[in-house]
Amino acid sequence: MLHYQFTLLTIFASVLVLTSTGCSHSTPVVEAYQPTIAQEGKDVVWIPTPTDLAERLLQAAKVTSSDLVYDLGAGDGKIAILAAQKYKATAVGVEFNPDMAEYARKNVQRAGVSDKVTIITGDIFKEDFSKASVVTLYLLPALNLKLRPTLLAMKPGTRIVSNTFTMGLWAADQTIQGDNGNIGYLWIVPANIQGHWSFAGLPDMGSASVQLTLQQEFQVVNGTLSANDGKSSQPISGRLEGTKLSFDYRDATGMHRTVVAQLINGELQGYLKDQPAIPVVGKKTS
Repeated sequence: MLHYQFTLLTIFASVLVLTSTGCSHSTPVVEAYQPTIAQEGKDVVWIPTPTDLAERLLQAAKVTSSDLVYDLGAGDGKIAILAAQKYKATAVGVEFNPDMAEYARKNVQRAGVSDKVTIITGDIFKEDFSKASVVTLYLLPALNLKLRPTLLAMKPGTRIVSNTFTMGLWAADQTIQGDNGNIGYLWIVPANIQGHWSFAGLPDMGSASVQLTLQQEFQVVNGTLSANDGKSSQPISGRLEGTKLSFDYRDATGMHRTVVAQLINGELQGYLKDQPAIPVVGKKTS
């Protein structure tokens, strides 16, 4: 009899437990969004940039507290957060996937950089990032090429870094090595200096001023340097780093010279590398 009463009590207690815990009519718990590596997105799959490479990309771009960094395809927000944490930069991440964008926002909050980092849910081909001084990318080559005209139209000196993928014929200014074979690239948006220039201040050229005709392919510059008397001319080659132009020539005595000039208010103002006290000024004529 006691055994029978004990059994009934046990069954009754079990029913109470099941009822109170809702096991007989449970509602599934919705897990928080968690991205997965190689998940599909708009035109890309998500693969996070390794932290060591992200740091080296930002180092190569010489990010400082005065920079505005735009991370196009921000994913989990890692690069934007790192730019704010390590370099005190202001950063904006643009992410197309609303769930991923919200996930990145939570990461920003957890990192304590909400005052420095904004995550936008948006399309990188529609958002305006023209005010950025640094742009970071981890996109496929076709997307890089699609973005290239917009990037080249940005303010000269803007730094662009990309994980893994290049910009086609626009050769990188620097290659960045990460751990485990990871690689990245840096470009500096070049000024447009193609055309005809009149230069004063080049010694031993036979006249007070000379004519310089420049052709430009991205940051690579080629052209012809001609004396005003028309008696001598020579090919020159040079390179742009943002608004800074350097090119080599030989003067009338055969001496090798290097001109270093900065584009300022439409003029190329600079000096001779071996004689920095000698001012050189180039004015565009057409």
